[in-house]
Amino acid sequence: MKQDALPPRAAARPLTLETHGITRQDDFAWLRADNWQEVMKDPSVLDADIRSYLEAENAYHEAQMAPTKALQEKLFAEMRGRIKEDDSSVPAPDGPFAYGLKYETGGQQPVFFRTPRDGGAETVLLHGDKEAEGTAYFRIGGVSQSTDHKLIAWAYDDKGSEYYSLKLRDAQSAKDFDYAIEDTGGGGVFSEDSRYVFYVRLDANHRPSKLFRHEVGSDPASDVLVYEEKDAGFFMGVGKTQSGDTIVIDIHDHETSEVWMIPATDPTAEPVLVAERETGIEYSIDDHGDTLYILTNAGGAEDFKIVTAPKGNPGRENWSDLVPHKAGCLILSHCVYKSFMTRLEREDGLPRIVIRRLADNIEHSIAFDEEAYSLGLGGGYEFDTSTIRFTYSSMTTPSQTFDYNVETRERVLRKEQEVPSGHDADDYVTRRLMAPAADGETVPVSVLYRKDTRLDGSAPLLLYGYGSYGITIPASFNTNCLSLVDRGFVYAIAHIRGGKDKGFHWYKDGRRENKKNTFSDFIAAADHLVAENFTSHDRIVAQGGSAGGMLMGAIANLAPEKFGGIIAEVPFVDVLSTMLDDTLPLTPPEWPEWGNPITDKAAYDYIASYSPYDNVEAKDYPAILAVGGLTDPRVTYWEPAKWVAKLRATGTGDKLLMLKTNMEAGHGGASGRFDRLKEVAETQAFALLVTDKA
Repeated sequence: MKQDALPPRAAARPLTLETHGITRQDDFAWLRADNWQEVMKDPSVLDADIRSYLEAENAYHEAQMAPTKALQEKLFAEMRGRIKEDDSSVPAPDGPFAYGLKYETGGQQPVFFRTPRDGGAETVLLHGDKEAEGTAYFRIGGVSQSTDHKLIAWAYDDKGSEYYSLKLRDAQSAKDFDYAIEDTGGGGVFSEDSRYVFYVRLDANHRPSKLFRHEVGSDPASDVLVYEEKDAGFFMGVGKTQSGDTIVIDIHDHETSEVWMIPATDPTAEPVLVAERETGIEYSIDDHGDTLYILTNAGGAEDFKIVTAPKGNPGRENWSDLVPHKAGCLILSHCVYKSFMTRLEREDGLPRIVIRRLADNIEHSIAFDEEAYSLGLGGGYEFDTSTIRFTYSSMTTPSQTFDYNVETRERVLRKEQEVPSGHDADDYVTRRLMAPAADGETVPVSVLYRKDTRLDGSAPLLLYGYGSYGITIPASFNTNCLSLVDRGFVYAIAHIRGGKDKGFHWYKDGRRENKKNTFSDFIAAADHLVAENFTSHDRIVAQGGSAGGMLMGAIANLAPEKFGGIIAEVPFVDVLSTMLDDTLPLTPPEWPEWGNPITDKAAYDYIASYSPYDNVEAKDYPAILAVGGLTDPRVTYWEPAKWVAKLRATGTGDKLLMLKTNMEAGHGGASGRFDRLKEVAETQAFALLVTDKA
């Protein structure tokens, strides 16, 4: 695709770096702001040269996409038309009330409300659109009610930097207390007497390192430090067990975890350790009276098992198997209620819910018959209940919310996702393919297309992938992709190694020294889709974000001829530099995922061999759209900026190459639901443009 205007060119300012005796040159390191911590909180302090370059790229992007403006508006209107604008969740009961959220027609932000448990007048607890007035960016973090239902703890981020301000609010009057607690990681957790709130505070490098206890109504300056995590390689969070009996301090990286407990009825008590962290051992807890129910991979349980332990003496030496390990059946989560336990597990790539009666350990499961589908299991608020709530969808079936009685096994449909503009599932086909990988493995690929799409190799195809951190991309209903599918696209998800789609081994085979399997799996999926006549290589647009954006950068280097276009959203493409910079928010906790190139030369060499930025070469790259966020603490804005600058300087082709930096948002893009749709419309317009369907 020939470009009418000359793109901006970043100045090359060579910086020589040396690690393990190896020298490399980085021409665009200057795009990393030395004061990035300040920029996260105040974007106006960004260096003028850096801002000038980012704005020049934005202007170029705007000019190149200008011919698609009408198409973008049409796509946006279609996607908005599939949303029930005044949608509402099914309220969840909690004591005398039922809590839910809704959206108002035209509203961008959620409205949190409650009603009397058995129905009645609605009380608005938090009106997101009103709180967001006057802000360019606004995202609500955790919203939780106190045990006595008199208070609400809620958090918001108004810059996209994920530094949340935590506020307390009187539930009846919807009036906030006259103070806020700054720089938190999100919401708060109330003690049983509703007198205290526990929260995590982020440090200057955006790490959740300290847990505080706040006495309601007191000066936050007097908050008590409860626990401090000294190892920068670990994340920290705070929550509560389903029973409400225990406040849980969860400390983890990507392969190791440690849990501390505080009785919710004795909030000033010192935290009690469950089991000391041991590299490679993960566990999470729920409780029932004096017993802990622990989901863990200890003892070689690669796909996890559930054990019990006495709460008063919870060390690993006292763990006793309850649900033994079964290879190939990955237990994803568990939740304990008064008379039963639920677990969500995946076997042969498909999820199911298992109910276990605690009195006699008799089990039954909930499963579905479609070839590919998604299940979600909600915890609800109550412990003494016989009802659980779950959601089901597939690529052709809109989301359904069910209440399920574990005693009668009756399933009640409480809500079905409405598509106001209409949706007939019979117009579409969903399939699950198995793409052969070079090493003999098979890669699951979920596929959606219209029945009238010709499968002769001529259809354009959008291939989505992620493949990191064990995250599984579900084959769920997505109204947005229908705009492409209705225009003749095939939509496909490659369930590549690095996720847990085929069990925990699928994750292990796609991380650290096995990371390249993630990239070759994605290319294998593309090859198989071509071999099966779904598309041709020049008609494939690949898409991925964050770590999936790293995948995009890698496949662009490895097999540029096999893709017609690439959409890389907040792409983690400067892997080597980031993993060598231990001041960045996520670097130390990420070493278990990628390896530590600072201390380990083998890790350095391996990361250097695939890091997208470091492997840009003089070759003809596909059309590329890279998207970043100025205040993104996860994938910093300079990663896509440096990548595009180097592609411009080094690539040999004339295909479209664009960088768009959202100057008012971070990792998740726009915060409002409709503003986010505009971003989706723009990326879809790019896919249509590069496949000549615009």
